[in-house]
Amino acid sequence: MISSSSTKIVSMATRDLYCITSKSPSVSHYRRLTCAAAAASSSPPSPSRLVPHPPDLIKWVRREGGFVHQAVKIAQVDPYGLGLVASEEIPNGSDLIALPHHVPLKFGSLESDGGDGAYSVLVNLARQVPEELWAMRLGLKLLQERAKTGSFWWPYISNLPETYSVPIFFPGEDIKNLQYAPLLHQVNKRCHFLLDFEKEVKQTLENLKLDDHPFGGQDVDSSSLGWAMSAVSSRAFRLYGKELPDGSRANVPMMLPLIDMCNHSFNPNSEIIQEKNKWNTQMLVKVVAGTQIKQDDPLVLNYGCLNNDLFLLDYGFVIPSNPYDCIELKYDGALLDAASMAAGSPNANFSAPAPWQQQILSLLNLDGEAPLLKVSIGGPELVEGRLLAALRVLLANDKEAVQKHDLSTLKSLSVEAPLGISTEVAALRTVIALCVIALGHFPTKIMEDESLLKQGVSGSTELAIQFRMQKKSVIIDTMRDLTRRVKLLLSKESVSAPC
Repeated sequence: MISSSSTKIVSMATRDLYCITSKSPSVSHYRRLTCAAAAASSSPPSPSRLVPHPPDLIKWVRREGGFVHQAVKIAQVDPYGLGLVASEEIPNGSDLIALPHHVPLKFGSLESDGGDGAYSVLVNLARQVPEELWAMRLGLKLLQERAKTGSFWWPYISNLPETYSVPIFFPGEDIKNLQYAPLLHQVNKRCHFLLDFEKEVKQTLENLKLDDHPFGGQDVDSSSLGWAMSAVSSRAFRLYGKELPDGSRANVPMMLPLIDMCNHSFNPNSEIIQEKNKWNTQMLVKVVAGTQIKQDDPLVLNYGCLNNDLFLLDYGFVIPSNPYDCIELKYDGALLDAASMAAGSPNANFSAPAPWQQQILSLLNLDGEAPLLKVSIGGPELVEGRLLAALRVLLANDKEAVQKHDLSTLKSLSVEAPLGISTEVAALRTVIALCVIALGHFPTKIMEDESLLKQGVSGSTELAIQFRMQKKSVIIDTMRDLTRRVKLLLSKESVSAPC
């Protein structure tokens, strides 16, 4: 859990970031970037658009030279809100949407100082954003276009949600309700960034001439910055941009009007492709039916094989039984010693490995200079290969036996007991003990969480509870799987033992 002082900062950030509104019914009116008053923290995020009656997005895409299949319509898709739906059956391989090169919203190169004064200011602000928060860079461009009267992208921007359900907008109590330190750290980090970046932006914009002001003289605060970053993180795609001198293509974040209304599924019926047609060398972005799509089915894309941390942090939803969900742990000798002792292997010494074991830990990037100590349990691997290899090596205490195997073998759970059954059982039991320790860090049990949901809670509280329930489920499922493997190994050992 984060400290009480950090909680106070996050609560302040979420109070400031909670809502964004726009009072403009058309492009000719002044559009504020900040809200007059924050929405009540106990209310779920509003599904409304930036303006009450935004332009028809499908008509706009077609008018700009894009293509939209006649059977594609915008409709309510429960529980996700507005999305794209097939009004009739669509055959496999059909083009669903095609956007010409000028329709996606992108940021120019940060390497260039060219352009007018306002663009130069925007580029300099974007350079201050760390790469891991790339969504804020494009978010600055989005805010610029939102502030601009007569923006080409206003028909698209006006259709964007007024608020987002990502954790930076949660009330402070619901951030704590996540109960999971790695995500709390990320939320805290983003809130700190937004508050600090607000100061940088205000200092940069202070005393600028109106012609050089990238936001048309309007005030930009943590509220508007948070809205823009969330809009981009939840809707943008990272696609190929211009060709580089070596023949490869740059990876460019871009917002894809209409396409970004496709919801997520690990079993998508649609896919994004990029292609050049024979009449135009500019890249087209298309969505194509990957399967036959039935009438009234939503159009869904795979946003990526992500864990629930990223889905909630960037998209504002949690996927039940997510096969890619996992928990993060820090590789720590003292923690592993405690887990090993609890598992019945008191002779293991993870805090003081032998020199030859340390060499292998360095190869696994778990020791030496600048090691990567974050390891995971759950997901497709069940136990991250680096962690499994380390446990096998440190519990084996047999240098010659270990050196018979390469690292890929030692990291693989599918390779059964490469260092012997007793070592494998000890390693798996240590992971089970780590799971027990991790589960103990959650102050509530799943049954208590289920009871809370039945009582009726706010939207942000519901998301927080769903998130922590899924994390606990990952731990419990991992323990069950590893316990089954241990029992199987022990049964094989008893069968092979001499009479």
